[in-house]
Amino acid sequence: MRSPCALRGSQRASVLHRFLSRTPSGVTSTAGRRAGAPWSIGPAGFETAVAGLLDQPTAVAGLLNQLTGARVRRVHPAARLMNRVVHAGWRWVDRAGEIVPGTRAAEEFGSFGAGSCIDFPPATILNPSSIHLGAGTLVGRQVTLSVGWGVGEQVLPPRGLVIGDRCILGARTSITAHESVEMGDDVFCGQGVFITDASHGYQVPDRPIGAQFGPSDPVVVGAGSWIGHHAVLLPGTRLGRNVVVAAGSIVRGVVEDHAVVAGNPARVVRRYEAGVGWVGSRGDVRPELADDLDFLDPAVTG
Repeated sequence: MRSPCALRGSQRASVLHRFLSRTPSGVTSTAGRRAGAPWSIGPAGFETAVAGLLDQPTAVAGLLNQLTGARVRRVHPAARLMNRVVHAGWRWVDRAGEIVPGTRAAEEFGSFGAGSCIDFPPATILNPSSIHLGAGTLVGRQVTLSVGWGVGEQVLPPRGLVIGDRCILGARTSITAHESVEMGDDVFCGQGVFITDASHGYQVPDRPIGAQFGPSDPVVVGAGSWIGHHAVLLPGTRLGRNVVVAAGSIVRGVVEDHAVVAGNPARVVRRYEAGVGWVGSRGDVRPELADDLDFLDPAVTG
């Protein structure tokens, strides 16, 4: 099948000219034939040609076919009905599969706060008895939440993974805890974020890297922070309050409150100084803004 862009601009113009230079009866207009250029039929002729095409569905389909290089496919009524049934069924499964308070899956968690929800389908939920979700937290689909190394592990930290109130975890985020990952309240994560408190080793020369388990180092994400799309928080990361992690950043170590970090490895590119504003690494300053709307206030959000 040809690409919709298969016809060059001049060819597309020629096709349009052939169609729009016809009267409703299909006879090429004198103006169009004499001028020999697209759009030469004039406003009145153009309107007449368009009106004629609207009365000729076959001609319109042929025009679209020539412009796009692809056949305009008619959908069989039975296929339309099946498409509608499939999408309606998927919406039902999507709602029915959510993990919310009162479901059996939620009861397997160490704690599952009121108003929290894990979208369906999740990717992996491993050892949920050591996972604690606060109230009003939303977890996107295809998210991994895991504690420990495998199913049925006997010795697990009782609070290996703790996620605070009103957090949002974007789709395909993955959080793996072996000792402790703690996320404060009101933390927002973009899609594809990866957070872990353990990594593999590499210092035994003759052992496969995947069989070398490195030491664990707890991770803390301060309240009110934002973790951008596809950012990675490595073992030992400790973010302060209201920290911004730019998309794609690789973070390790301690980050102060009210800082913006970016890059691989992530570095502070902007920090807040009271009475001055948000000072960039090159000395530029962005002003502090007044908080005139509390978007987390129930009176505002309903």
